[in-house]
Amino acid sequence: MTLRRVFKTAVVALSLGGFAACGGVVSSITGGVSEGLAKGIMNQQDTQLVAEGVPTYLLILDGFLESNPDNADVLLATAKLYSAYGGVFVTDERRSKAMLDKAKSYAMKSACLTDADLCALDTIPFPVFQERLQGLDEDTLPYVYGLATTWTGWIQKNSADWNAIADLAKVKALLAWAQDQDSGYDGGSIMMYRGALETILPPAMGGKPEEGKALFEQAIEASDGKNLMAKVLYAERYARLVFDRSLHDSLLQEVLAADVQADGLTLMNTLAQKQARELLVSADDYF
Repeated sequence: MTLRRVFKTAVVALSLGGFAACGGVVSSITGGVSEGLAKGIMNQQDTQLVAEGVPTYLLILDGFLESNPDNADVLLATAKLYSAYGGVFVTDERRSKAMLDKAKSYAMKSACLTDADLCALDTIPFPVFQERLQGLDEDTLPYVYGLATTWTGWIQKNSADWNAIADLAKVKALLAWAQDQDSGYDGGSIMMYRGALETILPPAMGGKPEEGKALFEQAIEASDGKNLMAKVLYAERYARLVFDRSLHDSLLQEVLAADVQADGLTLMNTLAQKQARELLVSADDYF
């Protein structure tokens, strides 16, 4: 199994988190329409409609940045949307990679504009990186979290490059810091994202499946079981890793039996059910 394949489902979950946060930070430039649009996207079951409609929104945000290149909030919103759209809906690898490159660039610039300690995080040594995190103010949480999610999408697109894979340690540290500031941020999805990252690699390569298991369960509990992607990731990344067929099938059947309608989660849940069907079909070949 290639690292690119291993990343796939985790990045779907990480990327879609970007849609939910886009509205609030740019509502000031669209008279509040932006916030409603972001919510509408996340509550949409028609994935094709989302795929066809989001590019227009991206053009609007890019246009705003042409005249306001140092607006940290709009940079962050645009980074998240490019990461979500390019990582989930664009099938052309060249276009997808270009979008993820832009997403990372925007997220890095946004973070740097917010706090000097967040500048050049992708180039500094890890010990220096850790020292800088310790000095951050909690007000930087949205920018740290946004950078972590977009950075993960970029790593996925560059998963053939071991230098990119090495950045996972920094992404994990960003998410751990974010959880320390507010474990309930983004509906508690930080635990799901951390669980996905802890189970991307096997233990021999630094993975921590039992920590991932605990984080997935915390994420499911935090959403009252409504976040179906957390269960899909739990099945794919943990149950398959430890060859627990019973847990794997049970989680996926729960996903298929659930109602996808949940405020802020409908789009992600719709994609989660699609992933669940695919995983069940391939289960006999895997176990």
